[in-house]
Amino acid sequence: MNPVQADLNKRLRQGLVEMGLELSEAQQTAMIDYVHLLDKWNQAFNLSAVRDPREMVSRHLLDSLSLLPRIQQLGAGRAHLHILDVGTGPGLPGIPLALSLPEANFGLLDSNGKKTRFLFQALLALGIKNVKVENTRIESYQSPGQLDIVVSRAFSSLADFALGCEHLCGPDTRLLAMKGLYPTEEIRCLPAHWQQVDARAIDIPQCDAQRHIIELQLVRH
Repeated sequence: MNPVQADLNKRLRQGLVEMGLELSEAQQTAMIDYVHLLDKWNQAFNLSAVRDPREMVSRHLLDSLSLLPRIQQLGAGRAHLHILDVGTGPGLPGIPLALSLPEANFGLLDSNGKKTRFLFQALLALGIKNVKVENTRIESYQSPGQLDIVVSRAFSSLADFALGCEHLCGPDTRLLAMKGLYPTEEIRCLPAHWQQVDARAIDIPQCDAQRHIIELQLVRH
């Protein structure tokens, strides 16, 4: 194993320990393979502002995996979760989550054809079977079934996220939005029929930036 590969493996392994997450060796290997693939494509197609594969481990993999505990809580007792990642870009947080939750069904949605072409290649190269890629805008997307969870990472304001997804949501659907600083103004601007049901600050190993997960639910009166 070359030194770069060993360093990436070590960073991921240490980050998982710090976050209290357990993934198999095969899952960890697939995630590092994803980083290598993203790094290769990024040099030609500018898919991510993060250029250093070592930073990709913390700012892409570990950051995405911070959603895992809450998704597992919401999915407790359900046979097959249906999860949509809106504005997924190069597959974040969708691909790390899909590798971690092989029993769940994922939709990865993005309107940028360059990014969805990368996603198709990544699914093929990594042998991921539980993901469907959609090259469309959220307003035009029609889900084949009831969505349990919709996630987004740096996609839009909370109001735009909620309203854009509204046609896909039932009373039990939860929206999980990944944000940096606590979005006080965005929460204040939420439509009246959407409510914040949870907000938690999270620490991402090897990353100093503030991170929050905001959970929203549709309320029909």
